[in-house]
Amino acid sequence: MKKPLIIAALLPLSACISFGAKPPPVLLTISSASAVPIGQVQDSSKSATITILVPVVSQALATTRVPVQASDTAIAYVAKAQWVEQPARLFARLLSDTVGAKTGRVVLSNAQSFADPGARLSGELRGFGVDATTKEAVVTYDAALIRGPASAVEKRRFEARVPVAVVEASAVGVGLNRAANQVAGEVADWVGR
Repeated sequence: MKKPLIIAALLPLSACISFGAKPPPVLLTISSASAVPIGQVQDSSKSATITILVPVVSQALATTRVPVQASDTAIAYVAKAQWVEQPARLFARLLSDTVGAKTGRVVLSNAQSFADPGARLSGELRGFGVDATTKEAVVTYDAALIRGPASAVEKRRFEARVPVAVVEASAVGVGLNRAANQVAGEVADWVGR
């Protein structure tokens, strides 16, 4: 008799218990404007190779939330907006697709690069969010490129700013996708020269 009463008493509480934050209605991602065609064979014996590493990020970007630079010293996050995975991994994948498509290089994973890493692209993703003061989606990437077996490092900063009408999930997602593709295209042009 006591067990059914205890269970009945606990049922209303089950609606109050949550084991995580409620997910947003949609998750954001970015997609490459350039990609190697499906079915195209790439051969490292005939083409140069490059290894693209996942960029380093600050703590503000080491999350799936979308940061908003509210002022020089304050960061907020876009309400009801969340990436499908952390921006550094999304951006590294976009770079890989774009560099492979635009340069003809064979893009290797970190595990594949042990045999012959070819060129190596690393860097820091310094910005991947919204500037609230200018209402722009901003992607800033500090790239470091080692072109081959030599140990000389070339560094260059890339930045793209795309206007966003409102600081809300869908507008920010579209703006950041365009800005990230612009940066990736410029990086591919630099790598390919």
